[in-house]
Amino acid sequence: MAAQQDQAGSGQRLPHELDERQRALAFFTVLTAVVLEVADSTIINTALPAIRTGLGASPAAMQWIVAGYLLTLGALLLLGGRLGDAFGHRRLFLGGVGGFVCASMLCGLAQSPLQLVLARVVQGGAGAMMGPQTMAIVQLLYTPLERVSRLAWFGMIIGLAAIVGPIIGGLLIQMNLFGLGWRLIFLINLPIGLFALLMGRTTLPSTADQHRGLAIDLAGAAVFASGFGALLFSLIQARELLGLRGAAPLFALGLALVLLGWRRAAARRAAGLPAMIEPALFGLRSFRWGVIAAMAFTSASIGFLMIFAVSLQQGLGLTPLGTALVHVPFGAGVMLAMGLIVPRLLPRLGRVLPMIGGVLMAMGILAVLLLIRSGTGHGPLLVALLALAGIGFGTLSGPLGPIAVSDVARSHAGTASATLRTAQQLGGAFGIALVGSAYFAVGGHDAAARLSGLLPGAIMVVVLLALAVFAVSRLPADLFGAHRKGPAH
Repeated sequence: MAAQQDQAGSGQRLPHELDERQRALAFFTVLTAVVLEVADSTIINTALPAIRTGLGASPAAMQWIVAGYLLTLGALLLLGGRLGDAFGHRRLFLGGVGGFVCASMLCGLAQSPLQLVLARVVQGGAGAMMGPQTMAIVQLLYTPLERVSRLAWFGMIIGLAAIVGPIIGGLLIQMNLFGLGWRLIFLINLPIGLFALLMGRTTLPSTADQHRGLAIDLAGAAVFASGFGALLFSLIQARELLGLRGAAPLFALGLALVLLGWRRAAARRAAGLPAMIEPALFGLRSFRWGVIAAMAFTSASIGFLMIFAVSLQQGLGLTPLGTALVHVPFGAGVMLAMGLIVPRLLPRLGRVLPMIGGVLMAMGILAVLLLIRSGTGHGPLLVALLALAGIGFGTLSGPLGPIAVSDVARSHAGTASATLRTAQQLGGAFGIALVGSAYFAVGGHDAAARLSGLLPGAIMVVVLLALAVFAVSRLPADLFGAHRKGPAH
């Protein structure tokens, strides 16, 4: 009995050995890491002008400060998920959080644009090790139906971070504590990350026995990392640097490498050898269509948020802080849907609920963008429409994670989580490319003409949401039936 208590105190108990209080503490620890990752990605946009002034960064360096993080994160997510399956999600989580903290410190101490870009690249790599473990640990701790309410907290935190992150970033820079200025947006990660490390060491369960004997296909990891890196670079940066004709061959190369990696994984699995992905996951209807829905949804949401912010600032002349405040009703709608609507109604309505959410989101976004196109950037009608779009956003996105992994065996939790996250990263890049192209093709880069591109941008967002709703309609009617509640999941 004493030995068991020692194990529990050191965080070495297996998931099924934890009581409700211990599971709650482990979940809170994982949630802290989500705050760390999401807040960092939202605060950086507010700080870019101050970084440009402080370090004398060129426009290209400014882009790489953002893109360097996104590229390494998206390229290495599959490796991070597989490493979690092979060596234990607790171990990879703690290592990823530690790496993220160290990289954040390097970002805050950077003395040149190059140093900051390199530190951001390392930060993205650490995020790729940490990120897949969060959902995987939740999958290990809870049954499929229990995950719905737990993962709803993820959505609430993400929605809150999207609202508060830019505001906190602006306040930190304005306060200029100890003369640190923009550096504080990175250094603030240190106490949060150290808290997550301390909590993780004492609360997270061990899964070492479940992962014994698994190996890593390093060549396959290199192929997938190169492929996803090329795809993301072609969508995020290459169009700006090389033009559409220059980006197309790089996109084709990335796609070819991903397909090569897929064929390699399928062949190795057929031969009983370790592989970077699990092709069998896509044989699960819930996972296959859940990933497609998540990718289409992310494309639509990232595209919308981009043209929404640009049109408010460069079309209507709002300040960055004013733009952040306009996002508040949207974020409030997201949190309302994920915190209250999804946990209560998803078990009853099943796939119908996220389909309704997709329709509400499309209606709300279309109305919001058309209202802004008419020159209105405030007022009760805009607030109501943004809240409607946010409710649709949360009602569609909240269930997608739990649904996608509902039939996945716990031994593949990290790989499944990483595959889903990679699809979302690609979806975000596609959203920037597709919605951005539709928006700027009509509106151009002239600030006075920015509002004219909102209609084609809105149409592209609606098309992507229609694809997401179609994918959700292909999910099993009984999302969380009795056959999905067993310990294998």
